[in-house]
Amino acid sequence: MKVELAQLAGRDNDTVYNLERALEAINACAADTQLIMFPESHLMGFPSAESVAEVAEPLDGPTVSAIIAAARERNIAVVVGTAESDNGRFYNTTLLITPEGIALKYRKTHLWASDRGVFEAGDRYATCLWNGVRVGLLICYDIEFPETARALAQLGAELLLVTNGNMDPYGPTHRTAIMARAQENQAFALMVNRVEEGDGGLLFAGGSALVDPLGSLLFEAGREQGRFAVELDLNQLTAARQDYRYLDDQRLKLPGERVEHADGLRELMIPAR
Repeated sequence: MKVELAQLAGRDNDTVYNLERALEAINACAADTQLIMFPESHLMGFPSAESVAEVAEPLDGPTVSAIIAAARERNIAVVVGTAESDNGRFYNTTLLITPEGIALKYRKTHLWASDRGVFEAGDRYATCLWNGVRVGLLICYDIEFPETARALAQLGAELLLVTNGNMDPYGPTHRTAIMARAQENQAFALMVNRVEEGDGGLLFAGGSALVDPLGSLLFEAGREQGRFAVELDLNQLTAARQDYRYLDDQRLKLPGERVEHADGLRELMIPAR
């Protein structure tokens, strides 16, 4: 499986600019690329409490619709972050978009300090089947909590896709975390981070990465903008799980209602506190 990681420097509250960069990257993908990934909230950047109502869009709005059209034209899948508006409520959301439309939606469940007061937390984890692989989405701070990736693993995830907006001095934290989440769950993990300076002087750390199901770092980007092509050997999933399976051997399972949908979507609902 060939994937391109679009490690870009977005602009906060500048949807037009960010969408143009995303469409350029999609249109420039190699013919054999199956998936391209962008950073956390790439389409709108990071809105503030004052700007989110103006910047955020519903998922059937013009910006996501433009990404769907590009995915359809290029016959490619796209993972991209957006600021979602849903009847006056706002979410930091990542989408898996295929030529058929939105295949998977995930609303960030662990809000970082700058998310609080801007977004509400999501209430579920979900996976879907894409190209014969069960895929789950996570966002940035989520990966510092082992339970997030384990929830996806309990739903059968073989590939963890992480949109990231991690800044200095926390780059090493996510480097460690993404390797741990892959190894703990015997799954591939792909992470795409933002780079350069954003509003408020935050310096985004880059370090987009591919990790195999044994937790080995197969690719790591630096701190510069770029599109990086990586390949996943899916046979490694079988090799990593042939002698032992953590999910079979674990003594404790995460709580929450599991919901199976006819289209192959699986959800684990987060229990109320």
